Amino acid sequence: MKINQHTTDHTLTLVLDGELDASSSVLLDTELNQPSILEYQKVLIDCQRLNYISSAGLGVFISHLQRFQDANVKLVFFNMQEKVHNVFEILGLDSLLTIVPSEAEATAI
Repeated sequence: MKINQHTTDHTLTLVLDGELDASSSVLLDTELNQPSILEYQKVLIDCQRLNYISSAGLGVFISHLQRFQDANVKLVFFNMQEKVHNVFEILGLDSLLTIVPSEAEATAI
């Protein structure tokens, strides 16, 4: 999996490309664990090219959720493929995390 990032004002967007499994979740965890990430008001996760997510990948997001909330950083997922979105729904994470259809909606939050 590759992770690209770009910033605008107070927003960091991470673009996930490939499969988020046990081995690639370490890379994502490293990105989300950067102290500078808490300087942003929003962290947007572009899931358009995310083809698969394992429980390890989900665990990375869940493990950082409280830290982001404590720092008032909004974590927003967008452009999620249906098969990936179904995993979030089945586990009930769609009620815990903010998931929107488009980048425009993600930036408007």
